[in-house]
Amino acid sequence: MKQELIFCIVNNGFSDMVMDAAREGGAKGGTIINARGSARAEAEKKYKVSIHDDKDIILIVADEDCKEKILHSLYQKAGLNTAAHGLTFTMPIDDSVGFNNNIMAHQDLTDQD
Repeated sequence: MKQELIFCIVNNGFSDMVMDAAREGGAKGGTIINARGSARAEAEKKYKVSIHDDKDIILIVADEDCKEKILHSLYQKAGLNTAAHGLTFTMPIDDSVGFNNNIMAHQDLTDQD
């Protein structure tokens, strides 16, 4: 099954809200990274949002078939029009090692060397 990596960048302190919303959409878990934004005042004016320096980045690996439901839940509960000011985007996962669904496939490949 194809997987996607969902990135959700929110103001610091809203990561629990994001994970609650993601779980409502079908996510099983995520990874939270503390970060610092570097946007300038021009970006705040252009996008008409207040940009805080301290951010949380939430990474969620999701099966492709439940991605849209998770994104919709994130938009509703932690999107740009909420206190979290969440920005969410996805990227396809072409390959991975360590997830239960593909550990054996990679072990078989390394055994052949």
